[in-house]
Amino acid sequence: MSCYPFLKQAKNLKQDAQGPQALCDLCLAQVCCSLDALCSKRADGSICLSWAPLFPQEMADQLLRKMATKGILNCTTVGIFRNCKELRLRRASIRGCSVSAEAFRLALCPHRLQELDASWVSGGLTGANIVIGLASNPECRSSLQRLSLTGLHVDSQSLAGDGGTRVGFSSLQGLRTLNLANTDLTDAVLDDICTLPQLESLDISCSAVSKLTTLLDCKNTLRSLIIHRLRQLDMSSARLLFVLSQLHALRHLDFSEDHFAVDDSDGKDGDEMLRQLLEGSPQVLPSLVSLDISGRKRITEAAVRAFVEARGGLVFLGLLATEASSCDVLSSRKNLKVTGEANEDQVCEALRRYRDRECFIREALVHLYNLTTDIDKPRPDILKLVLSAMQSHTTSLHVHLVATACVFNLTTQDLAEAMPLSLLSSTVTQLLYAMKTFPNHQQVQKNCLLALCSDYILQDVPFDKYLAAMLVINWLCSHEDPTLQRMAVAVISILVAKLSTEETTQLGKDVFIMKLLAIVQQKAMVGVVDSTLKFALSALWNLTDEMPTAARNFIECQGLELYEEVLESYYTEPSIQQKVLGLLNNIAEVEVLQADLMREELLEHILSLLQDSQVEVGVRYFAGGTLAQLASRPEAWTLGDELRSTILKQLHASIMTWTQLEREMVSYRSFSPFCPLLQTLQPSGVQLWAVWAIHLVCSQNTSHYSSMMEKEGVTELLKALAAHPDTHADIKGLSDSILRMVEQHHCHSESFCNQKGPQNS
Repeated sequence: MSCYPFLKQAKNLKQDAQGPQALCDLCLAQVCCSLDALCSKRADGSICLSWAPLFPQEMADQLLRKMATKGILNCTTVGIFRNCKELRLRRASIRGCSVSAEAFRLALCPHRLQELDASWVSGGLTGANIVIGLASNPECRSSLQRLSLTGLHVDSQSLAGDGGTRVGFSSLQGLRTLNLANTDLTDAVLDDICTLPQLESLDISCSAVSKLTTLLDCKNTLRSLIIHRLRQLDMSSARLLFVLSQLHALRHLDFSEDHFAVDDSDGKDGDEMLRQLLEGSPQVLPSLVSLDISGRKRITEAAVRAFVEARGGLVFLGLLATEASSCDVLSSRKNLKVTGEANEDQVCEALRRYRDRECFIREALVHLYNLTTDIDKPRPDILKLVLSAMQSHTTSLHVHLVATACVFNLTTQDLAEAMPLSLLSSTVTQLLYAMKTFPNHQQVQKNCLLALCSDYILQDVPFDKYLAAMLVINWLCSHEDPTLQRMAVAVISILVAKLSTEETTQLGKDVFIMKLLAIVQQKAMVGVVDSTLKFALSALWNLTDEMPTAARNFIECQGLELYEEVLESYYTEPSIQQKVLGLLNNIAEVEVLQADLMREELLEHILSLLQDSQVEVGVRYFAGGTLAQLASRPEAWTLGDELRSTILKQLHASIMTWTQLEREMVSYRSFSPFCPLLQTLQPSGVQLWAVWAIHLVCSQNTSHYSSMMEKEGVTELLKALAAHPDTHADIKGLSDSILRMVEQHHCHSESFCNQKGPQNS
């Protein structure tokens, strides 16, 4: 038996606004889950599909991407793509995977690739390995158009341009787009890259490049240049402006800076070059329609105004962290996208465009937090942006500190109910990741707990509730903050009721029990009645529900002694008494632990609660349950016979005075603890309590409990009880009532099914 969750009942799951998953996605996910069964091993340890049909080409790309995003693509599994006939890759992504140079060469290089994203790959794979491997395939030399090697060690010494082999980036003659951000790219290798005859887009952000003069070699083809945070750039403003002004085809220029990483003396040449560009003639870079100068602190509104007014075709301007995004001219250009902090549109645009740049994501999230503090309408579009930021910067404390606060703002109160379930599920999963990654950061933990402490999220949203419970309990065991303690205990008390028997067993360890008991004792010592005490009592109640090990741990941690004191000192608090007696009821259901409850003063006190007509029925119900379980086994009774006789007599008399409860206060995992009480040889008081309890829950949730009764044989026990000549009339009446409810439910269900079935024409 567990306490009914203190929050409202879970609603029926609503239709997810994003709709069901595509069949193709589901099939590919199933293939990923079944690779072991579908594959055999080669001698080198890699795997291959035992049998493979000819995959549609796009599906082969999707399978590779699905394996990468699920985290199962590695040196072993990538081996299935050595089969180039059935699995033909064109747009390959191994982003963030662990793949060795040899595995890459054997599995991907034989394909006629058009695009390859190998950003942030681990496993020792270098940029040189990739270029040399791809260049070994004559088809790839001309077919490959897009290549992303963000975050890799280029290994310049092995490439043409640094005195190595003759193979270099220039061997890939078909390349149009190249991304080498966050690499150790050198000037010499850049020289080689700039000889590519069709190069249109180049990203060398955060690289070791110091000179850009070589860009003049591709001035007629280069349409997009991204040079964010070139920390080693060594060029005068005049020389820099000259080189850039010669790039006649350039439509997009990103010369932004990490404003967190620079001081007032850094980047002056770059800022001066930008001032001249902004204030100068539109004949310089005449094709430019997109300029990103975010993070450049010395930019003035006057310069921005002059630039915008002179460039009628401008479609994007990056001004985040420049203090110039409030320039009045920006709002007059309806087709102009701007990143900045002046309004919601600018902040959201920043979150969309700067997904991979932590410095700008941090800045944008701070402004988003301020914008969403008093939000009163659901904004799933914004929540998606926050989630994307968290997923892109999983190890960044700065990002998660602000992002988790934004999540709370966007999901607080009733806002979560209007969000797509899949979005909320992914968001909660990311919150749990944050709790796990930053266990000692109090504010991050607080933000996550605030977001989790939601009726709708805890009841309706699918996520790993066991992981959540473990994280919250572990945090609770090592921290004492009263505010967070209250939220943590509240979340635990709900989650425990949602777990499987096996999962609850893992949580019922003595250390967790001791912590919750310590909270109860702390509150009881000063006689306080607050939500923290109630949540702690609810959590302990749920932890011991049909959990003999947890119940034993509770006893060994001196829980019984504490609960006796609480039961007596909170005599006028039915909400407290009910939770205490509910847990004692759980212990009484465990036969081997019943001896621990054979305490005369305790049982006499519980009996007094049962008899007192002034006490709420909910309290008397659990008092009766505890006494009924203990009195049902005369062979285990170790106290005086007179006390047992009084208990049995008062059980029957008291129960007959109870009124039916409207609200649901208890739920049962199973009716197993009731079966011994329903035997025909049991005293009427014991039988009556069990039948009254079953009648209570069945009348409140017939569909759930009627099927449970059938499966566990309770229906047959009730029929036998109703038919037995010695059964008391009160018990027969309730038994018949329950059986009628079950029968009516079955008839209704059959009628509904018949109505939904095929109709004869």
